[in-house]
Formats: sequence, C-alpha cells, structure tokens
Amino acid sequence: MGSFISDLKNGFNRGNISLQLIYINVGVFVVTTLVSVFLMLFNYGGYAWLQCLELPAGVPQFLKQPWSLVTYMFLHAGALHLLFNMLWLYWFGQLFLSFFSARHLRGLYILGGLSGGLLYMLAYNVFPYFSPYVNASWLLGASASVLAIVVATAVREPEYRVNFMFIGAVRLKYVALFAVVMDLLFVTSGNGGGHIAHLGGALAGWCFAASLRKGTDVTKWINRVFDVLSGGIRFKPSPKKPKMKAEKGGRAADYDYNARKKQQSEEIDRILDKLKKSGYASLTTEEKKRLFDASKR
Repeated sequence: MGSFISDLKNGFNRGNISLQLIYINVGVFVVTTLVSVFLMLFNYGGYAWLQCLELPAGVPQFLKQPWSLVTYMFLHAGALHLLFNMLWLYWFGQLFLSFFSARHLRGLYILGGLSGGLLYMLAYNVFPYFSPYVNASWLLGASASVLAIVVATAVREPEYRVNFMFIGAVRLKYVALFAVVMDLLFVTSGNGGGHIAHLGGALAGWCFAASLRKGTDVTKWINRVFDVLSGGIRFKPSPKKPKMKAEKGGRAADYDYNARKKQQSEEIDRILDKLKKSGYASLTTEEKKRLFDASKR
C-alpha cells in the first residue's frame, strides 16, 4: 500500500500541470465515491452530501456555500463523465502547453470554471425559462474548464490540425466552433445548465487568448493567489538583481575574447583537416586533447 501511494506521488510530481489536474480530478472522484458508498451502507443518504460541494443555481443556496464555485469544477457525476472530460483535458492540455505555459494552463482551468459557474447562475436567475428549476439545480464537472482550454488553443493556433477517429484531420477552429454551436443548440435541453457553463468556459478561453496577444494575462491574478497560498499566505518579495559593474576597457576585452575564439576555431579546423587526410593515429597527444575538449563544448 505504501509503495502504491509512493508511486502515485512520484507520478503526480513528475507529470506536467495537465496530468496533475487529471490526478486531482480522479482522486476527488475516487474519494467522494468511496465516502458516498460508505454512507449509503449505513443509510445516511449516499451521494446527497455532495451537494455541499456542487454549485447551486439559486443565490440563497450559493451564499451558504460560496466555496462551491471552485469545488464544483473538480466533481463528476459518474465514471463516463469523468472519463470524457479527462480525455479532452489530456489531449488539449498537452496541445495547450505547446503554445502557452504551465501557469497559464493552471490559471485558465480555474478561470474557465469560474466563468462557467457564474454564467450558469446568471442565466438561471435572469431567464424566465429556468425559474421553475432555479432552486433545484446543481452544477458539477470540469467541462467548462476543459472547453476554456480548447477554445484558447484554437484562438492561438486556428489552423492547427488534430486527428479524430473516423473523421481525420480537422482544424482547431472548427473543433472549437462545433463545440460552442452544439452548446448553444442545447441550452434549453435537460442539461441546459451544463451547456450554459460550457459557453462561459469558452468565453473565458477566448478572452484569455485574445488578451494575451495584446500583452495582458487575465489568469495572472489566479496564479498570484496560488503563489500566495503556497508561500504561506504571504507575498514574497522578488530577489533584487545584482547590479552590473561596468569595467574599463570593455571593448578591448571583447576584442581579445573574439580573437582567442577565432584562434581556437582555426586550430580545431586545422586538426580536423589533418584527421581527414591522415587519420586519427596521425594526431599528437595535444591535438587529440584539444579535439576532445572541443567536442564537449
């Protein structure tokens, strides 16, 4: 058992941020499922307790559990729900990291979830269509966060092609557009809240990529919060950079350095010509040493 836990820790530490988020989501699913099964065995309601971690559509319920705006994005309704979200997170997370940083992925996952959750609550409290369901609707799942990552990658590299089974290569812009259109078409379906949350995540992904092009990182504040929490709830001052001392005769020093480099290069070229013409055995001990030292640079 200790070896298994140690392997999990090592896998988590060695993995990139995309894999670490998958570890967290799977771990949360396993723990919450085991707790629910245990409670069900003693007739304590099973999965009902999870509502304290899910995001309610009603404002009064949300005010009683504001943490659910974050916790909901790490919960899943079942194994298939978890599987599909984690597959998309893995595929597009790896692709996202080809164009952005790990900090961006971490920040956008949270930003997409926050945006999706807030749009979900807003829609259920604004549109009359949802008024009969507002007090009995709860949101969970990482879909909004994942779609934020998909859309951000598509905005960054719209012509990049990804391969799908039975379909072939499809440009990223069409993948993202298809996902958004499908969510728009099913806003009034049985899972309308989930589709609305997806659209909020997509909006966050678009804002992130579009703003980053202009030099503004909208995930910066989220990563700053993570840095503060990991640093013991304290802002760490950035270390002062050592002052550069200007030395007299800088140009002369540069000239000498370049001259030495040129001389060394010419010497290596001479040794290589000798090696080509007469073989390795013809080189002197000093020439062999210089050639060996040059090969390590």
